[in-house]
Amino acid sequence: MASMTFENKAIPIAEIYVPTKWKKVLNPETVEEIANAMLEGDRMSPIMIRKGKGRYVLVEGLHRLEACKAVGEETILAVLVQARKF
Repeated sequence: MASMTFENKAIPIAEIYVPTKWKKVLNPETVEEIANAMLEGDRMSPIMIRKGKGRYVLVEGLHRLEACKAVGEETILAVLVQARKF
């Protein structure tokens, strides 16, 4: 059985790997809506990432990540999720 630990961090977007299978579900309209909301000052919830081999891997938040890229952000607030074995 594993437990989860959480840590909030500002992560450079360039260091986040998006698995190829996630790109198939990307909806450009959703990205645009989130990007517009960000430009209007709306705050968004952090994405979820995990540490991979020498990089971060996206777990949840594809549209928020892509919206940040669209508005020119270089970092994104993320929850770093780590699984631990007892």
